[in-house]
Amino acid sequence: MRTGGDGRPAVLALRGLALGDLLTAVPALRALRRAFPGHRLVLAAPAALADLLPLIGAADELLDVSGPGPVPFDSPEVAVNLHGRGPQSVEALRRTRPGRLITHAHPGFPEVPGPPWRQDAHEVRRWCDLLGWYGIPADPADLRLSEPAGADGSGPDGADGYGPDGGAARGGPVVVHPGAAYPARRWPPERFAQVIDGLRRAGHEVVVTGGPAERDLAATVATLAGLPGERVLAGRTGLRELAALVARARLVVCGDTGVAHLASAYGTPSVVLFGPVAPALWGPPPAGPHIALWAGTSGDPHGGETDPGLLRIGVPEVLDAALRSLEVKV
Repeated sequence: MRTGGDGRPAVLALRGLALGDLLTAVPALRALRRAFPGHRLVLAAPAALADLLPLIGAADELLDVSGPGPVPFDSPEVAVNLHGRGPQSVEALRRTRPGRLITHAHPGFPEVPGPPWRQDAHEVRRWCDLLGWYGIPADPADLRLSEPAGADGSGPDGADGYGPDGGAARGGPVVVHPGAAYPARRWPPERFAQVIDGLRRAGHEVVVTGGPAERDLAATVATLAGLPGERVLAGRTGLRELAALVARARLVVCGDTGVAHLASAYGTPSVVLFGPVAPALWGPPPAGPHIALWAGTSGDPHGGETDPGLLRIGVPEVLDAALRSLEVKV
């Protein structure tokens, strides 16, 4: 077990999930920072997300935790469950022996107060409403990230820029991100390739992004689209480089995944393809420069095959939305 170690009382916030999940919790984390300015705010989340902390500007440190716990921390003054509705996450935070626990109500813990879990709440609003129930105001629109320092348009490992306009505001390429955590949320690679082909025929520079595990997928999409290998950045960019790339991009085209939330965080125009989950629950801000495409069906977001609703979204619809976005001066 460990504590903050600098003499300040600690606020411990649990969000042991992936990139997009953390980005939806940014307004709540900033609300905690404002509510507890003299405390040390510790974010319990996967270590791979550590580079986001200075861009969020709320947490003082990251405690490496994946999933709902266990959480190796002792006696925070306040523990905040931004992970889920329990019971695992509630129990994990109770084991830290907090002075105060902020969480949704759960029938397994009748002695712990909290608001009921709303199945129909947008993920950003969910955590803001949780804090609001406890008297901590949070603004769901407070999503903006800082751009990484030194984001000058250079590519990975100091390579040349990602497009002819380099680091100029919105002068980067169109970013196409074909991957997603689960097959249910992955649009077919051949369709992404056709969109890329259409964008290039219209004169737009395109790069394909992805994590290290998505290199083969990105390479397949690029090959099908006739895109040169140097335009495949999957596995070549860390999280900070990816954030910088999205911040400068003219457009992001992707599925319901973390990169879509990066686009929201930087106000970068995006075309986001939804399948098993409605954009009303996980989509971009309605007031932003974003287009959410959805067939109106729902399913299992963790499924092992592409969601049938996602397959109902065709290439012409996506390409038309992308070209319309690119016509708008940003």
